[in-house]
Amino acid sequence: MPDPAADFKIKENQDICRPVLDARDITVTYRTEKGPLHTVRNVNLQIGSGEIYGLVGESGSGKSTLARALVRYLPANGILSSGSVHLGDTDLLALTKAEMRKVWGARVTMVHQDPNAAINPAIPIGEQIAEVARIHLHMNKNDAKDKAMEMLNKVRMPDPESVARRYAHQLSGGMLQRVLIAIAMTTNPELLIMDEPTTALDVTTEAVILDLIGELMFEYNTAILYITHNLGVVARVCNRVGVLYAGEIMEEGCISRVFKNKLHPYTRGLLGCVPRVDANKKDISLKAIPGYIPRPDQLPHGCIFAPRCELVEPACEEKRPSLIEIESGHLTACRRHEELKKIGDVVADTRESHEEEAEYGELVLDARNIKKYFPVSAGLSSIFGGKGSEVKAVDDMSVRMRRSFTMGIVGESGCGKTTFARCIMGLEQATSGEIELEGELLPYSVAKRSWETLRKMQMVFQNPDASLNPQHPAGESVGRPLILLRDMSRKQVQERVKELFQAVNLPEDFINRLPHELSGGEKQRVAIARAFAADPILMVCDEPISSLDVSVQASLMNLLVDLQESQGTSYLFISHDLAAVRHLSDWIAVVYLGRLWEIGSAEDVFVPPCHPYTEALLSAIPIPDPDIRQDSIRLKGSVPSAMNIPSGCRFHTRCPRKIGPICENEEPPWQDAENYHQICCHIPLAELRSLQGEGLIKKPQSAGGDSK
Repeated sequence: MPDPAADFKIKENQDICRPVLDARDITVTYRTEKGPLHTVRNVNLQIGSGEIYGLVGESGSGKSTLARALVRYLPANGILSSGSVHLGDTDLLALTKAEMRKVWGARVTMVHQDPNAAINPAIPIGEQIAEVARIHLHMNKNDAKDKAMEMLNKVRMPDPESVARRYAHQLSGGMLQRVLIAIAMTTNPELLIMDEPTTALDVTTEAVILDLIGELMFEYNTAILYITHNLGVVARVCNRVGVLYAGEIMEEGCISRVFKNKLHPYTRGLLGCVPRVDANKKDISLKAIPGYIPRPDQLPHGCIFAPRCELVEPACEEKRPSLIEIESGHLTACRRHEELKKIGDVVADTRESHEEEAEYGELVLDARNIKKYFPVSAGLSSIFGGKGSEVKAVDDMSVRMRRSFTMGIVGESGCGKTTFARCIMGLEQATSGEIELEGELLPYSVAKRSWETLRKMQMVFQNPDASLNPQHPAGESVGRPLILLRDMSRKQVQERVKELFQAVNLPEDFINRLPHELSGGEKQRVAIARAFAADPILMVCDEPISSLDVSVQASLMNLLVDLQESQGTSYLFISHDLAAVRHLSDWIAVVYLGRLWEIGSAEDVFVPPCHPYTEALLSAIPIPDPDIRQDSIRLKGSVPSAMNIPSGCRFHTRCPRKIGPICENEEPPWQDAENYHQICCHIPLAELRSLQGEGLIKKPQSAGGDSK
């Protein structure tokens, strides 16, 4: 079968002769108590058959609003106040609600970010797919059932017969996303809208889903509107991209032109926020975009990006620029586009090099042979196929960390990263092992640890909404540790809270705001300020940036680096974003099914030789450069159950480099790859290095000059 990705790159330079979707001068208005809000203004959008159009921008830019307006799926107070929308030869704005219901699910389908919110938990998976076939394809019961099985096979669902009988809660996130794609493609739609379909998935599952999207589009020739804030995903799967800011298109064009020749400062800013896999916090500081997207009722008179633009001049603030075509198919809404061509591609600020930065302080954390087994009843054990009566979530893991040091922990969902961190913090009681903080042996339970220990160890969670009290102002949440753990007076607390808000770049008036009055990034800054309030020596960060925009991610990563430099705090940083881990971490530990398989410096882990599991993780990183080619190494199936761990090397059931019975029957040995870089594998390091060559990421050959 031809490579779908290769065909996409061929198509990206072709003109759209007859677009499947043709939207002109779209303006979306919401009726509110304060008057009408024009959230999307004068947007034009055309998508051709077999084309994937990427729509990118920060949260609040209007991406999802635009998508729903195109198919008339806005809430009751939202209207498409001007413009036209044609799906093929059909004028969607001329259809009645009853006629639109025949379009939804048949000619237009959608894949949402959260499959749990889109799949009925009370109906078996197979029946949900069959229902679509019966309603929209008018199939009888038996034919619809066969169609459901056909679609589960199309999306390469493992054991489709069993999955068809299961319910949503019995499937993993990646499997649920495959189900959504199967439902969406059942009717062979003309237009498919994908709204952040891989944001919540780990990197290996995301790579498999993106491959699947490419294969299905090659087969079905459907037009796709792909909404995301992940520029690496856009570079991997899309033909063209539109950059949306505050409800207006800032730049549009084919992927290669927009990524190589960025003609709007906002596009440059988004790409400058993305961490690079070839550099870390010591080399560069991410170039975060200052400020925030303006509210629809507070738009600037001139260019709407002017308040945040580093190239702004008086003329930009006087008149709003129009979206104009600079070269064939490449449009920009910046009046200084000619100067942008000359500026070049500056994506990050280089940090000053200091020799002392390589020196780390005294040993802070020494966690040895940590195990965490959860008991399981006999009934549940039989349901989930486990042979034993324990879930071995963490099975003999050890890490050591010094002061001002960051240890990154990576691995797929369900591999034990978070459980290990919670054992360190005492939120879960370890089954066995030893945890020392500055040489002091700690009790397993947080309830038995001293106040001084609690002060020294803090945690930042993935979801700040779940960790901030919704009824207390942000300043009160930050001040609480100062009262409990540092015994400060009220006046001292007030002064220190102001200092902490300043340290995390939040205005002083945010101290009195409630959590619901803050954005996701602002709430996470409050959570970080609260963690630093206790002046900890160790901070555990569990996916603290995974649900945020690239611009907010960049500012928070810079914040963590700056606070580490000023406070000397050590981080245990957990994430499935390997680019972020590469940027922040001094060392990286790779976890699979409750155990470490590789550990070493960030520089060493990202180059051969590496464990086959690490190799698969690295090959799945979406890189925001359409010219870079990566070796495609995909893992089949899901992480095995921690109740039924495979014999021998527990990775052998999915390993693409399995060498035979030794992998199935014997535990692999640890091998020293120099510089304290260790790999647990049966394959000799010299052979791994030979198999993996020069690395997974192939940069383009430059005809002249450097390739960045």
